[in-house]
Amino acid sequence: MRLKVGDTHEAVVIDKIARTHIVKYAGASGDFNPLHHDETIAKGMAGYPSVFAHGMLSMGLTGRMLTDWLGPTALRKFGVRFTKQVWPGDTLTARGEVTAVSDEGGKQVATIRVVTVNQDGDSVVEGEAVAEV
Repeated sequence: MRLKVGDTHEAVVIDKIARTHIVKYAGASGDFNPLHHDETIAKGMAGYPSVFAHGMLSMGLTGRMLTDWLGPTALRKFGVRFTKQVWPGDTLTARGEVTAVSDEGGKQVATIRVVTVNQDGDSVVEGEAVAEV
């Protein structure tokens, strides 16, 4: 695969995230912060409208878009910031855009801007990846 600046890829990474997805992620990650699974604490004590997904779950879903596009071993670096919470029922779409390409020892290395948005078009994850393709 050869990439060039401006190439893009987009994918729906989860359709209507369910509380079950969030609880499964808590079990897999060991992160049992009650804001992610206990409605009483999320609403009553913390003032949120509901429980919400772990930021790292959103990052992992974003990363899946990258590995589906570029291959499972392509990523060299991947970092994001969480820009908005992900609520049960949200559908997330991740998009990558190549912003730079270089040749490093005969290997193509691409820098990719990533943004994941919810069904309203609001950014929930933004970041950058570096991949060898």
